[in-house]
Amino acid sequence: MRFDIVLQKKQGAFGLNVRLQSDTARLAVVGRSGSGKSLLLQLLAGLLQPDGGHIRFNGETWFDAQTDVAARRRRVGLLFQNYALFPHLTVAQNIDFGCVQSWRNPAKRPSEKAQHWLSLLQLEAVAHLYPHQISGGQQQRTALARTLIVEPQLLLLDEPFSALDADLRQAMRAEVLQIQQRSGVPMMVVTHDAEDAAVLAEEVWQMENGVLHKTGFVPL
Repeated sequence: MRFDIVLQKKQGAFGLNVRLQSDTARLAVVGRSGSGKSLLLQLLAGLLQPDGGHIRFNGETWFDAQTDVAARRRRVGLLFQNYALFPHLTVAQNIDFGCVQSWRNPAKRPSEKAQHWLSLLQLEAVAHLYPHQISGGQQQRTALARTLIVEPQLLLLDEPFSALDADLRQAMRAEVLQIQQRSGVPMMVVTHDAEDAAVLAEEVWQMENGVLHKTGFVPL
């Protein structure tokens, strides 16, 4: 079983109570803002600790009553909604950051891995520019490259297209799907946009007030 998740988490008056089992490589969780989607990703990535339950991925236990694998050892790539790029680093340095460089001493030239992702995501022409100097689509591709350069075993996308206009959203959906299919990295995307799920997911789950319901499979 690729995803085997049973989670409980209380945050103030809100409670997350999730049960999810799936063998799919591309899974979408759809729901309104505040329904618990982003909280689920933070728990999977190890940024927050559940109150109970278990997280198992590809047969490996990341969390249960006896186990809590640190976030860095889970090898999860989390793409934040706002991309979280470093404004003082160039596109190439942002991509390299998680792989080989420290915050205080970024590389002057892209590593071989960064050059690969710059080429693959068509960012070579802007590699020397800073985040505020590039477009929204280029910012997203930079963030995606920075996430993938560390070779994660699971890719988590948090409302990845919400900041883009309609035409760019459509183009980036296709690009992300192509990258996932090339890399083979399993992916979970959380979104309030049903079109994201229709394009990216093989299987869709609905999040309502902290509870997941399986809605079925998206036609390929």
